Amino acid sequence: MIKIYNTLTQQKETFTPIEPGKVRMYMCGMTVYDYCHLGHARVLVAFDVVSRYLRSRGYDVTYVRNITDIDDKILRRAEENGEPFTDLTERMIDAMHEDEAKLGVLPPSKEPRATDYIAEMIAMIKTLIESDHAYVADNRDVYFSVESFEDYGKLSKKKLEDLLAGARIDVQEAKRSPADFALWKAADEGEVSWPSPWGNGRPGWHIECSAMSTHCLGDTFDIHGGGPDLMFPHHENEIAQSECATGHRFVNTWMHAGAIRVNKEKMSKSLGNFFTIREILETYPPEVVRFFLVSSHYRSQVDYSEDNLAEAGRSLARLYHALRGIEPMRSEDVSETEHDQRFVELMNDDFNCPGAISVLHGLANDINQHRREGREDEARQAARVLIRLGDILGILQQNPDAFFQADTGGELTAEDIEAKIQARADARKAKDFAGADRIRDELAEQGIILDDSREGTSWRRS
Repeated sequence: MIKIYNTLTQQKETFTPIEPGKVRMYMCGMTVYDYCHLGHARVLVAFDVVSRYLRSRGYDVTYVRNITDIDDKILRRAEENGEPFTDLTERMIDAMHEDEAKLGVLPPSKEPRATDYIAEMIAMIKTLIESDHAYVADNRDVYFSVESFEDYGKLSKKKLEDLLAGARIDVQEAKRSPADFALWKAADEGEVSWPSPWGNGRPGWHIECSAMSTHCLGDTFDIHGGGPDLMFPHHENEIAQSECATGHRFVNTWMHAGAIRVNKEKMSKSLGNFFTIREILETYPPEVVRFFLVSSHYRSQVDYSEDNLAEAGRSLARLYHALRGIEPMRSEDVSETEHDQRFVELMNDDFNCPGAISVLHGLANDINQHRREGREDEARQAARVLIRLGDILGILQQNPDAFFQADTGGELTAEDIEAKIQARADARKAKDFAGADRIRDELAEQGIILDDSREGTSWRRS
């Protein structure tokens, strides 16, 4: 029985999908005008784990993650670059997919692009106008009338009267109330636009997600996720326009990931602590970054720092150490264990990843103890369970040697290191132990650790 914290009700609730055995889930994806940053990675990894876990429990999951490929930010950036906005968005989408793949984020079931759903947006806006929930302003923009939806604010717990108090309408806008928001923006001659009953224009941001999610998943679906900054006004506006357009409840369970902080400060370009995924992966292995993100509960804030990344690397390395040099038992030969049961118990409690990782470390300890005591079959069985549970979190699927020997951009290649190990072996064979120690020390200074055993010498990057 899975329990999920529902932002709408502010409590954990037993998850009961609308259609037994099937889950329909939507996450607000990227606005593709720049490279994905660490906050995007946080949300991408969090909901990747949610979808992986639900599938591991036997659910047929339809996971929709949209792409916003038309937006004022996109148009401004394309103009600054002197390029068509479609060239910019295609380049950023390709980069996003590259970043996701490196972080082990699986592709969603569907990835709708806003520009492919203009007709659906126009149809939804027409319905809202016909039912008096929206109006065409004098400047040809179309606005949603917030006061027409009595439950406005139910997600963010903001009161409409508080939002209206002291608010002003920009002199360039023609909306009736300060809280009203744009569904359709009229375009001037030469601007990017699409034809509509109200003249050429382009959609507002909020209507995009409502049109794409309901078209792909139905008027009501199970889970809607996103980052903490989207709760208001984006998700609040999605609820208002969707429920007014369809007459049905929009989403049953709302999930929001926690924010990213950098050295205990809010991440922002103005503070100079803003990092893209690409920049981070120049220094840290992708799986270490993923492990760092998974190690915190999805609802908690994550503090990004060099110390915390280094600790994540050490923690992940301990798991890979347990798997190194062991042949895991075949999956069909390993039945469910107490570790499986404990893992499920923790993940059923609002996807408690930190607790689940503690189970993985317990398995690693068991493997090490079995090997010390010569119980190879028990070690091989525990190794298979460790890999199986790790896969649900999107980790521990590499060959351990590949993890430890991954090139981090240092001066020494794998071939260089193997040559030095051979030179050390030759020195030891010639009883030149001082020379052998010197080679070990030289490698250690460059971050290469040698592990001697009866089977020979293996190496890893520190």
